[in-house]
Amino acid sequence: MDPSGWLQVAFRVLLVCWLTVGPVLAQFRHPLPVLWIMPDGSGLGRENLTAGVIPAVRMALQDLEKQPPPMGNYEIQLQLLDSQCDPAKALKALFDAMWVGPRYLLLLGGVCPPVTALIARALPALSLVQVSFAASSPSLSNRRWYRNLFSTMPSDRVLNQAAVKLLQRYKWKKVGLVTKEGPGQSEMMKDLIRQLLKADIQLVATESFSEDACSTLKKLKERDIRIIIGQFDGDSASEVFCCAYRLNLFGARYQWIVAAGGPARWGLGLRHSGCTANSLLTAADGSIRLQIRQFSSKNTPGISGRTIQNYQNFYLRQLTQVRSEVSPLHSFAYDAVWVAARALSQVMEAVKHREKYSAHRNTTVSKEEAGKILLEAVKNTYFEGVTGPVFFRNGERMSSIELIQFQGSSGVLVGEFNTSTQQLRLIDNRLKFKGGGPARDQTLVLLQHRQVSIILYSIMSSAAAFIIFITLIILCVVIFNHKRWLLITGSASQDELLLLGIILSSSSVPLSGLNGVSLPDPTLEILCSARLWTLSVGHAVGFAVLFTKTWRVYSLCSIEQKTHRQHTSCVLLWVFLLDMLVLTSWQILDPLRWVMLQHSSENNPSDQDAIIRPYSEHCSSTNMDLWLTAVYGYKAPLLGLGCFVAWNIRTAEMAPPAVNSKLLTLCMFAVTLSSVSGVSGSLLASHNPPVQFCLSSILILSCNIFILSSLFGPQMLYVLCSSSELQQPCEAADEEDEDELSRFNQQLKIQSLQLDVQIETITMQLSDMSEPHWFLHGTGPKYAAAVGSQSTHEAQVYFHRDSEGKVSNLDNINSPEHVRRRLSVQLPILHHSYLPVIGGVSSSSSSLFANQEDFLVT
Repeated sequence: MDPSGWLQVAFRVLLVCWLTVGPVLAQFRHPLPVLWIMPDGSGLGRENLTAGVIPAVRMALQDLEKQPPPMGNYEIQLQLLDSQCDPAKALKALFDAMWVGPRYLLLLGGVCPPVTALIARALPALSLVQVSFAASSPSLSNRRWYRNLFSTMPSDRVLNQAAVKLLQRYKWKKVGLVTKEGPGQSEMMKDLIRQLLKADIQLVATESFSEDACSTLKKLKERDIRIIIGQFDGDSASEVFCCAYRLNLFGARYQWIVAAGGPARWGLGLRHSGCTANSLLTAADGSIRLQIRQFSSKNTPGISGRTIQNYQNFYLRQLTQVRSEVSPLHSFAYDAVWVAARALSQVMEAVKHREKYSAHRNTTVSKEEAGKILLEAVKNTYFEGVTGPVFFRNGERMSSIELIQFQGSSGVLVGEFNTSTQQLRLIDNRLKFKGGGPARDQTLVLLQHRQVSIILYSIMSSAAAFIIFITLIILCVVIFNHKRWLLITGSASQDELLLLGIILSSSSVPLSGLNGVSLPDPTLEILCSARLWTLSVGHAVGFAVLFTKTWRVYSLCSIEQKTHRQHTSCVLLWVFLLDMLVLTSWQILDPLRWVMLQHSSENNPSDQDAIIRPYSEHCSSTNMDLWLTAVYGYKAPLLGLGCFVAWNIRTAEMAPPAVNSKLLTLCMFAVTLSSVSGVSGSLLASHNPPVQFCLSSILILSCNIFILSSLFGPQMLYVLCSSSELQQPCEAADEEDEDELSRFNQQLKIQSLQLDVQIETITMQLSDMSEPHWFLHGTGPKYAAAVGSQSTHEAQVYFHRDSEGKVSNLDNINSPEHVRRRLSVQLPILHHSYLPVIGGVSSSSSSLFANQEDFLVT
């Protein structure tokens, strides 16, 4: 056979081999061993859980066979590892499986939290990566301990995040928490408490129950908790809402937020003992449940080529064949298989590429290095699964949380929380509240600012301004008519001080009504000090003047006249100094500040779920009670003493006629009564500033009006009436008196000259008389000197009348029998006639002749 024939035979043989062997080689897939750790038939409910997940896992493996290369080149071979939900047994089974082989890089599954927590901490040392579909415990989110653990089911802490976002949306600041005791619930509760604290939301009460939920809810009701967060599974929902119906913890005043872990469904269809189905539906109506989304919201095919509807139909058919119940984890288990397959295929491709293109021949990748590549592959996973987009951030699955509101007999989707963007989206047209709006987290407190109204303040300020104006007019009259006022009252300076005290006390009225103005704090503090000083100083000055007047009258009636003026001036001074000392110490040591005062709450008649809490602003200091006690302590005895003295002079007759002791007594009692009533009324009406302002203002102004009308009214009428009518007659009378006194002075001077001559003549005539004769008749130089030494400053006019009552003739003035008598009266006359400074008897001493008691008539 020629060479060409051999070539044709060889080509045909190769073609046959390719046609026969090629399909066999194409169907070969590289096995990838994976440990599948699940509880298998040990414990209540675990058979159903495993059986409900197996159809989804088988479906994922079948869909992987249909994938093109490179995923289609590998086959996931699951090695079931029975954990029995016992950490020790599960860890022993893991070590045994790794010892026997083959070489494992990835673990799948893990639904028991204790087993998952123990094994996940050992994964870095074993160079393994675990992909779970039920690791939802918040504690497993700690990446320092569980950095090789990934779960396609979001952590339960995202439910807490959604709950906190919902609370913040409706500004609920006070909530209560009720949980059911069980594995995993304590960790979820602790995580919720941390997030509430971080969000500045007050957790008023935390209650847990195992069997009796009613006692737990009763405690929440006693503490008036309106927003209740429930962390319990669907099987306990009937029990909880039955107790809520009995305790009336439902309706417009309450809002339930159920944030149970996992994707469990509502369990309200079950009838609970003591409650009918309608009762349960009524209690649960309006409640909101937070649950993890089980299926994608998109109706487009995912990475497997299946739509959500196609997947559900196929899963239910497979589940019917095995006669098992639906597992809430089946969709997450399906995506977990896909995560494992994609990650392992990427690792194998990376290993092949490194072995093929490595600079060193026959190099192999170690298990540790392969584990690192697998860890990075899982972290970078991203595909569209049946549960939505599957990707991880910081080891946690990013997904969406659905907000389902129970309305009537079914649940309505009213919003969702995106764990990736941390955004809460609510569908307002679907969300319904029984009360027309969201429930309140507590009884609505309506703050009511109690302040003096503009009308009341205007009336009292106008009255105070009018009184101040009238007082200023009277003060001007007193100042410009000081001499005349002094003749009428005898105390013009004291009246001026009394008017000044009335002005100060009246000025405190408009200052005390400025409690609703918006002023800076330093200005308000100055305003507080101005109120205190004007009222206290005005009261002290006014009382001191009244007490001085009263004490002067009392001293005239009871003690010597020489000392009462000194005592009254001391009283006025000491009262003023004492008041200044207390006020200055108060201002320096503990100044007044503008503070807010909360009053007792009141019911709101228009809203039963709201109360009115009034508040007011007033001036206060740290030791307010101590300072008030000091002020009252020294003013109260003074007021009592003033009343006692005023009562004793009520019947006294006073001069000049313009002053009345009865009116003075009434003024003292008016000051005391207004002071006591003002202090008592201010303390009793401290919760109502308008009433307090009105009462104190009326007492102050009424007292000032009474003092003005009683003490200054009659005096003002006397001055005004006498000023116009008596001004000219008085001036004429004064001039006539001065002229008459001047003429009388001249006459006295002439008579004194004549008397000097006569005295010299008489002295010479009597010089020869013996000295005993002078002493016998009581005359002589010594006697004259004695008489001169006993003379007074009062001019004595001595007249001698005879038996018929006629005045003796002056022609016989030099007779001897008249000498002795003249000497006894002439020397005092000469004393006044020869005053060297004024030149005789002054015209200003006319008052000495006005009183008949100054003349001695015999």
